[in-house]
Amino acid sequence: MPTSAPSIVYMGTPQFAVAPLRALVEAGLHVAAVVTVPDKPVGRGQRIQPSAVKVAAQELGLPVLQPERLRDPLFAEQLRSLKPDLGIVVAFRMLPESIWALPRLGTFNLHASLLPQYRGAAPINWAIINGEKQTGVTTFLLNHQIDTGSIIEQHHVNIDSTDTAGSLHDKLMLAGAPLVVSTAQQLLNGTAIPHAQQTPAQGQMLNAAPKIFADTCNINWDSDLHQLHNLIRGLSPYPAVHTQLQLSRNGQTSTIGLKLLQSHPEVATHSATPGSVSTDGRRTLRVACLGGYLHIDQLQPAGKKAMTTEEYLRGMQNAQLLQMGNFDE
Repeated sequence: MPTSAPSIVYMGTPQFAVAPLRALVEAGLHVAAVVTVPDKPVGRGQRIQPSAVKVAAQELGLPVLQPERLRDPLFAEQLRSLKPDLGIVVAFRMLPESIWALPRLGTFNLHASLLPQYRGAAPINWAIINGEKQTGVTTFLLNHQIDTGSIIEQHHVNIDSTDTAGSLHDKLMLAGAPLVVSTAQQLLNGTAIPHAQQTPAQGQMLNAAPKIFADTCNINWDSDLHQLHNLIRGLSPYPAVHTQLQLSRNGQTSTIGLKLLQSHPEVATHSATPGSVSTDGRRTLRVACLGGYLHIDQLQPAGKKAMTTEEYLRGMQNAQLLQMGNFDE
């Protein structure tokens, strides 16, 4: 009598978790259920929206579980009834041990860094903010401490000088999908060889990737040119660097809020005040900082859509742009 295929419970929420889910199904692995967050209101209209993973799961014809509380005994019983062999977590919530330890072979996670570097909630952002040239994806077994479990596989990904958090997110998502399939297959067939995370060699830093807060998004123009450029890249397109632009129009000075989405550095020696703005009024908008000028290539005025600098300057013909900074105080 044929034995049933090993079963997988897959847990994820955003777009980053969609590609691995599809890859598992395409590889012929049996996903018994998909766990994701409850539908929630989104946007100005507060329309109820399902997660990206729920949408994908329904397209694939997979059962979906949406527990309000992960410690709910009813949810645990639902999982137990599936008799899962393996749990997989990609961009989901922190799991209690009663859930991650439930599958016969345990649960593994896909993390968007080369662990042990960049443990935490925002590894993609911090790798770019810190000016890294390389990152990657890691699969590891969950344990009691966040992002510290034994590593199964890793894949390196280069960070290009033009990469933003958005473009690097897509690179890592595509790299992570086959890694999840490979890791699942190894664990299910008993060939995986997990190994403990290594502490950095003497003199090497262990970089963390904490959650991005509002303070992280504030830009201080009295800073190094390349640090500012990397901050903009690392927070684009979301949540984006915030600043204020001081301008003069018809003899009246005012400020407007801006999000800065793309930039490029110009190394130069100058005596300009950090944050002072210079522009040709057509295509170029640059801001003085330590070590040169930061050219703003794409921005988003408060309450408006993202636009190129050329588009923005076209609408500012009757204004004199003076300074960028924080003028609230």
